[in-house]
Amino acid sequence: MRLVFATAELSPVATVGGLAAASAGLVSELRRQGVDVDVVMPDYGGIALADPVSFDLDVPSWAGPASVTVGDHPVCGRLHLVDVPGMARPHPYLQPSGEGWPDNDARFFAFARAVAAFVERVRPDVVHLNDWHTGAALAALTDGPPSVLSIHNLAYQGHASVGWLDVLGPRAQHYEWWGGTNSLSGAIALADAVVAVSPNYVHEILTPAGGFGLHDALTQRGAALRGILNGIDTEVWDPAADPHLASPFDLDRIDARRANRSALLDRLEFPDDVVPLAAVVTRLTPQKGIDLLEPLIPVLDELPVRLALLGSGDADLAGRLHVAASNHSASFAFIEGYDETLSHLMFAGSDLFVMPSRFEPCGLTQMQAMRYGSIPVVTAVGGLVDTVPDVDAHPRSGRGIVARRAESVDLLAALFRASRRLGDRRRRATIQRRGMAVDWSWKQPAREYLGLYRELVAHG
Repeated sequence: MRLVFATAELSPVATVGGLAAASAGLVSELRRQGVDVDVVMPDYGGIALADPVSFDLDVPSWAGPASVTVGDHPVCGRLHLVDVPGMARPHPYLQPSGEGWPDNDARFFAFARAVAAFVERVRPDVVHLNDWHTGAALAALTDGPPSVLSIHNLAYQGHASVGWLDVLGPRAQHYEWWGGTNSLSGAIALADAVVAVSPNYVHEILTPAGGFGLHDALTQRGAALRGILNGIDTEVWDPAADPHLASPFDLDRIDARRANRSALLDRLEFPDDVVPLAAVVTRLTPQKGIDLLEPLIPVLDELPVRLALLGSGDADLAGRLHVAASNHSASFAFIEGYDETLSHLMFAGSDLFVMPSRFEPCGLTQMQAMRYGSIPVVTAVGGLVDTVPDVDAHPRSGRGIVARRAESVDLLAALFRASRRLGDRRRRATIQRRGMAVDWSWKQPAREYLGLYRELVAHG
């Protein structure tokens, strides 16, 4: 089977959020399972490929000139890099000020049109699109192959002015949205199958609260909408062979995990004692709910729990977290930015891993945490519900602590429950082992996607 897989991000070539890791993990596993995958992504500049070959794509004047460079990447394998006007930028979406590039609509609509031209040229068995950046490709594909659209985050939809409806393609009328153009809404209407990145996220996006205005459009797709839970790269996230750790470990050597806790506490300048250590590795955005943890910092000593947070994003929130770390240095540490080694050590050395998300289509870090023996404390949203059964609600299968709502008071109650569970060493070890024993890899998700592709081809 030949698949064209179009995405705006692919780790480690271009990484902004979970889309990059999900794209890379799924593509890699699909190739292992025998699928011939043509990865098509924007050429943001500075991406070195071995044995590159370039050719032009036939696109309308508004989207061109457009070309593709094909070659081998040392990590990602064969890539197709699409160059369209204005695409090469130091950040895929954002200016140095943190605001979006003012021509993001033109850049990604041109990219999507180039994806359509590439599909028309190679005639794959299936085309798999991801999020709004690629969604407008279906406007131009009147006689294309079966199509799959994966929704990684419904909050980002590709809103643009109504004038784009005049140029996107013969099926552009499906992209009209309240007097404007919406790349994601059109793709939802036209794709043969729409996949949300966790089963619970499917239920959420069909509601007014979680649908971001598209719940009716999604409801109309009926059985064409389904959920497939993401996986993680279990080669990168492997505690038994992780070069970033002070001491590798696995289920048979779980006691070796203690050395990582000691190393992490030393790095954070916390005492190496029995007080539970909770970690957070995240982007500082409203979605991630880090502001909900802020009111809890002054009462961490009372739980007792220490908290370490590694992240970057909203400058105002980062400033407040620095102040909190200065005022409560005995129980809270904040490291702004991203440190690869420290992030891995935080998974391997923390007792708890906290995700206070307001919404979370799938989530990856809770799976990484469980693979490394850190017990997750999460909110009851999206893929967190699918991956973290609550230990009190599910005594025989629970893998973490679930806060009922994304509210500070509920998170405080969840942290209090978690600190109590850690006091029972046997129960704690059981919960840790459950999380570590799960196969969090992309094997099963890739099988489900492959089954979907075959189903579409058979009925196409």
